[in-house]
Amino acid sequence: MLRKMLLGVALLGLSGMATANPYEHKLANGLKVIVKEDPRAPVAVSQIWYRAGSMDEVNGTTGVAHVLEHMMFKGTRKVPAGQFSKIIAEAGGRENAFTNHDYTAYFQQLQVDNLPLAFKLEADRMANLVLTEREFSKEIKVVMEERRMRTDDNPQSLVYEQLNAVAFGAHPYRHPVIGWMNDLENMRVEDARAWYQRWYAPNNATLVVVGDVKHDAVFRLAQKHFGALKPHALPPRKPQLEPQQRGIKEVTVKAPAKLPYVVMAYRTPVLRDAAGDWEPYALDILAGVLDGHPAARLNQSLVRESRLANEVGTGYSAISRGPGLFMIEGTPSEGKSVAELKQGIRAEIAKLQRDGVSEEELQRVKAQVVAAQVYQRDSMFYQGMLIGQMESSGMSWRDEKTLLQKLNDVTADQVREVARKYLQDDGLTIAALDPQPLETKQPSRSLTGERHAH
Repeated sequence: MLRKMLLGVALLGLSGMATANPYEHKLANGLKVIVKEDPRAPVAVSQIWYRAGSMDEVNGTTGVAHVLEHMMFKGTRKVPAGQFSKIIAEAGGRENAFTNHDYTAYFQQLQVDNLPLAFKLEADRMANLVLTEREFSKEIKVVMEERRMRTDDNPQSLVYEQLNAVAFGAHPYRHPVIGWMNDLENMRVEDARAWYQRWYAPNNATLVVVGDVKHDAVFRLAQKHFGALKPHALPPRKPQLEPQQRGIKEVTVKAPAKLPYVVMAYRTPVLRDAAGDWEPYALDILAGVLDGHPAARLNQSLVRESRLANEVGTGYSAISRGPGLFMIEGTPSEGKSVAELKQGIRAEIAKLQRDGVSEEELQRVKAQVVAAQVYQRDSMFYQGMLIGQMESSGMSWRDEKTLLQKLNDVTADQVREVARKYLQDDGLTIAALDPQPLETKQPSRSLTGERHAH
């Protein structure tokens, strides 16, 4: 449920780009093109990132960013509905898309000779998407069924959804990316069309290419296919700051399940100034101390020793457009309660706040982050993801050296300081699953139309 990707892993995954690679070029229409040359195999990953996610939605149309993502596969005048995926598949490639609170992205992985095909298709649907009532009425049903399967029928997903709804009182992170069901039921094709017209423009997009390519050739190719697209004025983005929290918030979710489940989320900062900030880096190391490896503190104490939990983990992302949460999740062992597990988690936090982190433990966590880098860098797709996430969240891939250095500069005292400052009840939201008797399993519902991973 919670994202396990540490910022440190992400940043170190970019460290191989520190020489003259990647390369950046901006077209006259505002489209930013970033190329990472990686000649290990004759393939390329092409990703187009739009800086428009669910946090840009307004009440009554939650989920529209994700719905439009689905509709982007429903055709243009040149490429009829269903043909985009077929054309890529016939070229031996694969494609998909995903929507986040902060952005929406589309990608293709294919032989490098077919990169012009990916550019041609993406440029076409950036400007020429045809949104019809017929296709929308079919696809909105697919999205509603996706919500039922991934959230309504998944008790942990329901807990996570309610956690965000309670933790954020004003910020749009309180809305689920997939949208509230009532909004989906009442959504119209005009809502999707307005979203497309508002946000889908070259001056609100970043094109990322990683693979066996030459950057100057990719820049020329981007100019050929995207250069003629017209930019347009983007709506002003208001700050949407979350008010100060003034005490514990708690919510209980009743749903059919075998075991209870709990998430404890603490309000924390995220990166806004790569060089000036230090707390997000320390929070990232803190996440590694608690849950960075099988012998980390929470797993060692609560799963192996006291057997309070079947599993326990942390989640923190320092790179985002909105406010941050440091999360600790867990499933109590059979016969143990959520209250007992919460008490065990609190005890581990108090121990860390009191005694801090040894230099040996700190160095071990950093070394594990570095080890993870080796695996991450094997993936061209992941290299592109890191660039796209940073660019779409208001940062730059050029911050990489600064970020890496700041992460490596984190001290044991800083880890204890952020634990003391932020893992406090006044900034805490707790969401717990109260398991209800499991119902007789019903025949699975079938989906119609295309489905894409998000």
